[in-house]
Amino acid sequence: MNLTPVVTRFTKKLHRSSLKALIGGTFALAAASNAFADKMLDCPLRDEPFTLNTPFLDILLSEDALAVFDQYYPGARDKMPPIFVKTETPAFGAIIAVGVAVSMGGDPGDIDAFAADLAKVQVTDADRKARCARYSNEMPEVELPDTDKTVLVFTKINGFDHGPSVTAATEAVQALAEQQGWGVVVTDQPGIFTTKMLKNFDAVVWNNNSGDVLTLSQRKAFEKYITNGGGFVGVHGAGGDSSYYWDFYANELLGAQFIGHPMEPQFQTAKLNVEAAKNGVVKDLAPGWSMKDEWYSFAESPRNSGADVVVTIDESSYDPGKSFGKDLHMGEDHPIVWSRCIKDGRAFYTAIGHRKEVYNLPEPLAILRDGIAWAMGEGNPSCK
Repeated sequence: MNLTPVVTRFTKKLHRSSLKALIGGTFALAAASNAFADKMLDCPLRDEPFTLNTPFLDILLSEDALAVFDQYYPGARDKMPPIFVKTETPAFGAIIAVGVAVSMGGDPGDIDAFAADLAKVQVTDADRKARCARYSNEMPEVELPDTDKTVLVFTKINGFDHGPSVTAATEAVQALAEQQGWGVVVTDQPGIFTTKMLKNFDAVVWNNNSGDVLTLSQRKAFEKYITNGGGFVGVHGAGGDSSYYWDFYANELLGAQFIGHPMEPQFQTAKLNVEAAKNGVVKDLAPGWSMKDEWYSFAESPRNSGADVVVTIDESSYDPGKSFGKDLHMGEDHPIVWSRCIKDGRAFYTAIGHRKEVYNLPEPLAILRDGIAWAMGEGNPSCK
């Protein structure tokens, strides 16, 4: 803060002791503000201005930003499903940008004017604190197993919570690990994402995670872990957010942007085809099988960005339909399971797994087993 104008204006009117108190008090406030900033987590969007790309949740958490929203869209919140306007995480507003939320409600009106007025809202320390409240640096207490291979199952959720399916997936990985002789650590605490701790794991399973969950320093540690030879396995919801705020996760680990899933009906039986993938994952399941689940569609095939596709879905065997007016058909190339090499690291993703019953079926379990093994460094390509 520049104190010169203040001192100049009031020097002649203030007693020397009063001036000293004023300056001392100002510096005390500045020190308190700096201490507050130092203690605040380095959450990714902490200092970002309000825009149409701001998570809707952060609009709901800001009194001033919410006032602008209500000015342009009076009564809109009352018409939204409760999950859209929930302000305690897990919250759907964490995975959808305010601009998208407006468009989903129908006529967006003068959205350019809305964006302009929204940009005028100052980001306060209260806003920063609210934005960072859903992140954590707490280090969990873990007991590392004495095994040759160890898997970390990460279950932190800030967006959509798949509930029983998260539990079912965790139990499935634990059962597979016991069969394969792997060690398993399960946590929802992102504080474990440090360079030192991640070295203990051969693969990290993101179990139906939704919403941004890692601080900037945690992201950096995980990116380093992956590019230096670590393994990532994403399960269903870990690739099903409408908006991502971490380019490495969206573009490198996943390589495909979720756009929706059928709703009428939500769960359908579809035919799945096993591809001749380079890594050989689940080749024994060829030519394929049929099963019932919720089927994701993506903006484009991850094959276009270099993914090794493992399983595709036959769109003629079910109805992709539309989601909020968006056509979910991808055509003949509709991948549902794939892998990618990221420098020395490996990323594997399966969109199968919304229904908890899926984790008792042999084919999805084989995908998890082989996908985790490949992410650990078994099979080809080696990604070296």
